[in-house]
Amino acid sequence: MAHGLGGTRNMRLPAFAERFVAQGYACLLFDYRHFGDSDGEPRQILDIKKQLQDWKAAIKYVRGLEQADPDRVILWGTSFSGGHVLATAAEDSRIAAVISQCPFTDGLASTLATEPLVSAKLTARALRDRTGALMGARPVMAAVAGRPGEIAFMTAPDAWDGYMNLAPEGVKVRNEVAARFALDIVRYYPGRKTTVIQAPVLYCVCDNDTVAPAKQTLRHARRTPRHEIRHYEAGHFEIYLGEAFERVVADQISFLKKHCPPEGH
Repeated sequence: MAHGLGGTRNMRLPAFAERFVAQGYACLLFDYRHFGDSDGEPRQILDIKKQLQDWKAAIKYVRGLEQADPDRVILWGTSFSGGHVLATAAEDSRIAAVISQCPFTDGLASTLATEPLVSAKLTARALRDRTGALMGARPVMAAVAGRPGEIAFMTAPDAWDGYMNLAPEGVKVRNEVAARFALDIVRYYPGRKTTVIQAPVLYCVCDNDTVAPAKQTLRHARRTPRHEIRHYEAGHFEIYLGEAFERVVADQISFLKKHCPPEGH
């Protein structure tokens, strides 16, 4: 299990993991390099290729554990990592099941969901950051979540409060990533790989998603050979808390028991 854009493993992922563990599943939560408790300098660098490598490293580690069945590894991703688990499962036929929650599947669709003026300013900052990186300069940062009109990767009306509410009480969120990521996100389409995923995939789709548009997610989900789709009348950030959380985690446990029961472990 890992988080989405700029998120760390302590941002509501333990709430899901605790429910899975109570049902007999073992959970590994990890932070990507450059974020949270993982190493990697400079900090807050979001590199898609490296994050996909981190998923493979986590899977390799789990398969080497004595208490784990190497052929019963399940991937759980949300938001940006909801796309990562699709891309990872497409390349690993041994994956037993996948849960993809409010997933990022289409770079262009998510980019177009951003206000045009904000997108233009973000691109300009990204170009400065990428140019500076070539000369060894410190990263130029951009906010992960902001209020409408601010320079941030997510600026929908629910983005600021929604993102900040994911952090545990008393924990300060580092709300920034290197701006260069804006040049890469538009070229990332994990949804295009769904046709070759052999494992069963549960898509938890927020119908009111302002970050990862549901229309594109559903198009890719329906092309997955073994797919199940659950809809929620919720926004991108609502699914982590309250009634929406209770519904989605219950659906995920039902999916897991159907396709990969814990077998008494």
